[in-house]
Amino acid sequence: MTAAPTGGVAGGSRRPETLLVMGRDTLRTQFGPAELARLRAAAALGEPLAVEELGSPTARRRLAEAEVLVTSWGCPMLDAEVLRGAPRLRAVLHAAGTVRMHVSDAVFARDVLVTTAADANAEPVAQYTLAAVLWAFKKVPFLAADARRYREDWSYRERRGELTGRDRTVVLVGFSRVGRRVAELLVRLDLARVLVVDPVADPAAIVAAGAEPVTLAEALPRADVLSLHAPALPETRHLVGAAELAALPPHAVLINTARGALVDTAALEAACRDGGLHAVLDVTEPEPLPASSPLYELPNVVLTPHIAGSLGSETRRMAAAALTELERYAGGLPPVHPVTRQGLAVQA
Repeated sequence: MTAAPTGGVAGGSRRPETLLVMGRDTLRTQFGPAELARLRAAAALGEPLAVEELGSPTARRRLAEAEVLVTSWGCPMLDAEVLRGAPRLRAVLHAAGTVRMHVSDAVFARDVLVTTAADANAEPVAQYTLAAVLWAFKKVPFLAADARRYREDWSYRERRGELTGRDRTVVLVGFSRVGRRVAELLVRLDLARVLVVDPVADPAAIVAAGAEPVTLAEALPRADVLSLHAPALPETRHLVGAAELAALPPHAVLINTARGALVDTAALEAACRDGGLHAVLDVTEPEPLPASSPLYELPNVVLTPHIAGSLGSETRRMAAAALTELERYAGGLPPVHPVTRQGLAVQA
């Protein structure tokens, strides 16, 4: 969607009636004094300013008035029933990443503008990934675990393969917002050869980013680091299974900051238990893993509790992105990051 959004006024700004729909804690974290000041300047606001459900009489009254919803984590599903109570709704501006959890097909059927702050959320994920890649080159977190076990005997260093940041190959599965940003950082810093696996991305765009487009089968035997950045779709479920893990070189490192369902957990447990594969997992399937999972105990596995994405004050970057969309909508300008029904089919 590139035309001026429905309801916008070209050539001047107005203040559309706006309602925030998100969890109470999310509101408190994402919207501080600076963000609330921008909100008040751009929008007409009723009372209450925000709701976390859409079923109460108060919420339904506010919903009926709203032209714009600014949403974030905790927003209920905007289905056909909800939309029947929102006759004036023209825009849903999401102050977080994926809109899959709350934007139904009925929203697109109504031709309501939908935007996302996923680009803003991509930055901390890319930073986490870059840090994980750099540490993976010299097996830093795995050697740290070994150090607690072996202590004075440094011979354990040789068991993790070549410890070098030179002449490495990083394979990115998914040229998504995060994948593209990771590729940019790696290429700009001249850190490694970057191969990209993404059947729906434009190969010319991958080349222009300084990376090489390849198939997954071509990439796996070359991967010192395999980093996942694909969306969770039926087609990508268990994209990395036993065969793919077996195709990786000895001592390769798998990094997953995308979705746990991209990896077959049972196959991963078996591959890591054998000791040849290393893994840095910020997401898993299920999430969190059951207490009985062997991945907790393995020194060649690092588990973090889904922290790569925006947390704390980082989330205000996403609030700022949503407020920019609101200001543009109010001024009759096209959105910066629209979400379409077709695009959502291949996006997170």
